[in-house]
Amino acid sequence: MNRSIKDKIMYGFIGLATAFTVGILLWIIGFVFVNGLKYINIDFITSDYDSKTTYVTIPVSENNTNNKLGIDFEIKEYGDTNYPVITSIHKSSKAKEAVDIKGEPFKLRKGDIIKKVAGKSVENLTALELNDVINNVDTDAILVKLTNKGEGIFPMLITTLLTILLSLIVACPIGIFAAIYLTEYAKPGRLVSLIRFATESLAGIPSIIFGLFGMIFFVVFLKFNYSILAGSLTLSIILLPVIIRQTEESLKAIPNSYREGSLGLGATKLQTIKNVILPNAVSGIVVAIILSIGRIVGESAALLLTAGTVARVPKNLFSSGATLTVKAYAVAEEQGDIGMACAIGSIVVILILILNTMSKLISRKLNKSNV
Repeated sequence: MNRSIKDKIMYGFIGLATAFTVGILLWIIGFVFVNGLKYINIDFITSDYDSKTTYVTIPVSENNTNNKLGIDFEIKEYGDTNYPVITSIHKSSKAKEAVDIKGEPFKLRKGDIIKKVAGKSVENLTALELNDVINNVDTDAILVKLTNKGEGIFPMLITTLLTILLSLIVACPIGIFAAIYLTEYAKPGRLVSLIRFATESLAGIPSIIFGLFGMIFFVVFLKFNYSILAGSLTLSIILLPVIIRQTEESLKAIPNSYREGSLGLGATKLQTIKNVILPNAVSGIVVAIILSIGRIVGESAALLLTAGTVARVPKNLFSSGATLTVKAYAVAEEQGDIGMACAIGSIVVILILILNTMSKLISRKLNKSNV
């Protein structure tokens, strides 16, 4: 077999491997988007996950065609009972002036379920009967009992962003300073070799092990309970090997002539690192941050044991909360709702793409400013 045939066979294997890899990735992402995009809209992103029932006072408007509230609805079955569900809100309706029992503004949405009107239950009423009930109210405002079905991701989205921010605030300085020490200050020897071995070993440990440590140390011993803070601190430990190794490689890639030139001009070691080494290694550090963000967004096992699975907006760092991936796991595992899990997965993919794009733009801008 001559050399050209061997080259063609090798190129064929490389092409097949590339096509297989790209095809699998596109198939997975396509499956998630095809099954999840139909759930995604503005309400899906801005609504709470859990259903919420409350009393709302809605001013009446005499200019509406069907009823005084200017609301269209259809009757849907929930269990053994039929309830009206809001399908549209007229432009002339005063529903935008609605307030809840606390006197705070309340936004009516499509899909809200009407339970009572002016204290009267509307169970099993027809659309015509419900219009009559609304139109027979003589007050300037009507008290309506509404149930918002929820099924939105807003709480998980906020929790995910908070977890990303807090984890990076803790892990990045520690990881970058550790990489600077190993590259610029530490002398080659057993200690440095041991630290590097430990870092590489930590990168390969399953996240569930870190989750168990976080649960024992942060949740139980430090009494942070299941909270955003406990979950973020646990993730910070998981991120350290990624940040240290990537930053270390970036620092090693800086030519020694840069260091020698700076020192030759009279700069100190610290000034050289600050003004020469770090600015030229910023693109590699940004890559480390990008990889860290992907690890945070995709993590679920460690957060299940430290942050909890509560689908609500955290009031503070000591509040429990579920990230997007944790809730996607819970929806798929406990409820078997693959469509909703794919919808959350689609948001995760979009979020990673946005964060990666922003990081690359920042890296490019920093690189241009250092030229």
